Formats: sequence, structure tokens, C-alpha cells
Amino acid sequence: MKRAFLRNGLIAVLAFAGLGLMAAAHAADEAPDALIQRLSADVMESIKNDKAIRAGDMARVVALVELRIMPNVNFQRMTASAVGPAWRQATPLQQKRLQEEFKTLLVRTYAGALAQVTDQTITVRPLRGSQEDKEVLVRTEIKGGGESIQLDYRLEKTPDQGAGWRIYNLNVLGVWLVETYRSQFAQEINAKGVDGLIASLTERNKANSKKG
Repeated sequence: MKRAFLRNGLIAVLAFAGLGLMAAAHAADEAPDALIQRLSADVMESIKNDKAIRAGDMARVVALVELRIMPNVNFQRMTASAVGPAWRQATPLQQKRLQEEFKTLLVRTYAGALAQVTDQTITVRPLRGSQEDKEVLVRTEIKGGGESIQLDYRLEKTPDQGAGWRIYNLNVLGVWLVETYRSQFAQEINAKGVDGLIASLTERNKANSKKG
């Protein structure tokens, strides 16, 4: 399952990237499933038309992820969930460092996968729930390049006016992103504490940067 999660990471990024192209005013009153459907199609078209991304220009891809994708993620919630109980015991400075390094890790991961996206298509399944729900699960299916891929989102309605829906977890083939990292981070924290996890993330990010 872990191999499948890593192998299909680029498929997940395709749909996830779509969240970054929204206009905030429009997104505020748009249903979460309709939002993902529309924006996934938009990002697919953008990737097809961007020769630099298709050529593997990582600086351009990283910039795209930073500017378009990450602002639409509840990143503090995602980091806190991934770190687990140790987040509440961490100092404000440690929390800040954890969020920075975790964000860098995901940006590089998403950027590397986004650069490989080609001709996948996305189908959004009917949304279950009511209009009053503040958190929803949106299920999609990615087709292209062989097997079909299950991709699910957990989104929350933000209290800020005009902010719309934001993603806080992602599921590929039954593997939730936050839970996957939580298991890894727990081992680091148990062995070396919060500072040890920060150091480990920092080294991992440096290594990823050198790889390009």
C-alpha cells in the first residue's frame, strides 16, 4: 500500500493542485465538489499549456505550488494533526519551525510530482451530506496512464468571510496523508523529541533540495 501511495503521488497532486487556481470570491459560495471538479479541469489545462512545467523547470513548479496551492490548505491544522499529541506540548517557536519544515517537505514533494503530470482526467463522485456541513469528504477518481486511482479530500468551511473551503487531509488508495506522516513523526519524537523531529525534517529538506 505504501508503494502504491508513493507511486501514485503525482496523480494526487494533479487534483490537489486544482485547489490553487480559485478566485476567493467565487470559491466562497461554491460547493466543495463543484469546486474540485472545476479547478481540477483548470489545472490540467494549465499544465498542458505550460511548457516550462512540462519540461521539468522545478523552480517554476515550486513557485506554482507555493503561490497557488498552499494558500488553500489549512496548514496549521495539517501540521498539528501530523505531529500528534506532541504538538500541544511544543513551544510556539517549535510549532513555527515544525510548520515551516513540514510545508517545505510537502511543497517539494508536490512540485516534483506535479512536474510529471500528463494526461490524467478526474471524475468527482456525488457529494454526501447537507449544505449546513462545515466539514465534508469529497471522493474522486483519477483515470489515465493505466489503473484508476482513488483520491479523496477532507475539506472544511473556513469561518473567514470569502475564504471558502480549505483542504486539511488527502487520501490516495486508502492511505491518508496526515496519518502516514503521523506514524513517521511519532517514531522521530519518541526517539529524539520535538527538536529531533525538526532536525530530521530540516535534513530531509536539504537533501531534497540538493536532488533538485
